[in-house]
Amino acid sequence: MTSAASAATITNRSDKDVKLTITEGSSRQDEVLPTGKVIDGVCRKGCIIRLNDNSKDEYELQGSESVSVEGGFLYYDSSNSEVAPTGGSASNNGDRNN
Repeated sequence: MTSAASAATITNRSDKDVKLTITEGSSRQDEVLPTGKVIDGVCRKGCIIRLNDNSKDEYELQGSESVSVEGGFLYYDSSNSEVAPTGGSASNNGDRNN
């Protein structure tokens, strides 16, 4: 049994529902995350999160992150509000040069 500590948590802090496509290995699942709601226990072994069916808004998670969707982007839940790694190419805020 895997603990929730080794899985990602995603919170919708936007003012509208967000469609998430969660791809873990060969498994793909679509979820609608209502405003203010949380999905936890996802990405236990890492995954790719796509926002609103936009191929330019894909984010790779390792499986232990706590992230939020806000303003159409995925952010780490931390004091410095960094954009999640590997993806979100439509955003210049918080992007790092790899």
